Amino acid sequence: MNAAGRLGAYAAVLAVAFGGAFAAGGAFVPEKTVSAWAQSSKGHTTDQQSDTAGHGAGGHGGSAEAAPSVVQQTGPSVGGVTVAQGGYQLDELSVPEGIGQDGELSFTIAGPNGKPVTGFEVEHEKKLHLIVVRPDGTHFRHVHPVLDKAGRWSLPWSWDAAGTYRVYADIVPTESEEKLTLTSTVDVAGDFEPAAPEVSATTTVDGFDVSLNGDLSAGEASTLSVSVSRDGQPENGLQPYLGAYGHLVALRQGDLAYLHVHPEGAEPVGEETSGPEVEFATTAPTDGRYYLYFDFQVDGTVHTAQLTLDTTGSNAATPDHGTTGGGTNDDGASEDSHSDH
Repeated sequence: MNAAGRLGAYAAVLAVAFGGAFAAGGAFVPEKTVSAWAQSSKGHTTDQQSDTAGHGAGGHGGSAEAAPSVVQQTGPSVGGVTVAQGGYQLDELSVPEGIGQDGELSFTIAGPNGKPVTGFEVEHEKKLHLIVVRPDGTHFRHVHPVLDKAGRWSLPWSWDAAGTYRVYADIVPTESEEKLTLTSTVDVAGDFEPAAPEVSATTTVDGFDVSLNGDLSAGEASTLSVSVSRDGQPENGLQPYLGAYGHLVALRQGDLAYLHVHPEGAEPVGEETSGPEVEFATTAPTDGRYYLYFDFQVDGTVHTAQLTLDTTGSNAATPDHGTTGGGTNDDGASEDSHSDH
């Protein structure tokens, strides 16, 4: 798929993921916004009731089951809130049972025939993007497991905090050529200490200061610009990572509707660097709070900055520009020793 095609696909995912999720939640969406989603999705509608029929969601190790926010509906497909979509399902999810246990996170993608799928298209340099996060927005990881010949994905795994986690698999099966985001949940044993990330448009991670400029407006398109600096100086050494200078994942607080957005502009050429700003175009269909995770690479190391933003005009707190948590992306070590491409 060429660059224009990929950007178009992600635009469609944006419209479908947010549009379907908020419609399913019963939130009011302006009619003109719904029309815009319908035009941009270009047929990415799926009957979720038929998708979920005929597949089990059992797992091994940690408890794995269909996400509690799975919604049966007849409208547009929902991004990241259903275990099955388009006849495909995130299946046989297995994880370590408790915190501090070294083990493996593994799963299969079952196809319409119920068998593990082995053929996937490469999207942003990987055949599968795996997102793991706790519902309170903390302990976010964006990683890339390895696929074996039998169709099982896996990578080394351990937990550092207890709770119920949402697991997302972002894929394009070769047979359907349709971009899908499948999800399930796992329960991790241990003392649970919930967090409440405060609204903040700035954070510091691994010595980098990251700030988000722009408003997230409900019902209309807006541009968010993420700026990176180090030691008070603009960071112009942003390196290409997975075919872009930065990646942004957005999750809506509450139902954790999933959106994987990519920057505007041309793709990187060779090893050229960029910075200090990366722009993203997005639309929030309804007022609310969103967890944002910005992945960027400098000097060969991937970092993840977490930000929390309210839509313009929402009743939630006004951004206080404090510091929220962040951390180095877990992708580095696992991919160095388990590259699937």
